[in-house]
Amino acid sequence: MGSFSKAIGAGFIATIVLSAFMVLKSMMGVMPQMNAIAMLTQMAHGMVGLPASPAVGWVIHFMIGSVLWGVLYAVLYARLPGVSAVPKALSFSVLAWLLMMVIVMPMAGKGLFGLGIGAMASVATLVLHLIWGLALGLTYRLLSSKAGADTRHPGRA
Repeated sequence: MGSFSKAIGAGFIATIVLSAFMVLKSMMGVMPQMNAIAMLTQMAHGMVGLPASPAVGWVIHFMIGSVLWGVLYAVLYARLPGVSAVPKALSFSVLAWLLMMVIVMPMAGKGLFGLGIGAMASVATLVLHLIWGLALGLTYRLLSSKAGADTRHPGRA
């Protein structure tokens, strides 16, 4: 399994973990105004005309977390700070969070760093991204070790 396949697979597992926390957050009524799936659904409907269905938001959420971030993680792996998959994935998750805060949140009409939905939005999304990053790094390390690969050099995996 190549480094891109492992990174996409790790991104998929990490997105499942993240999604579980997002669902729990919603079930507990924590920050209901911060609903990433509703935001993605609304953006896809408004910008591209896709159906205004939560299923669209979930597909986009998984495509971003698995494919986009997975491939980018594999591409940037050697340049990310840290000596192994987990710290590299955690630093990468902060980069993904920062891009969400300065590009996606304003595009969704939520303001820079999500300040339009409250100051806690940036903190909560950072925590969720760190959870995703931890799951990404642990899964990538596991997939790489099962393949007998050295996770410090994913191109050789």
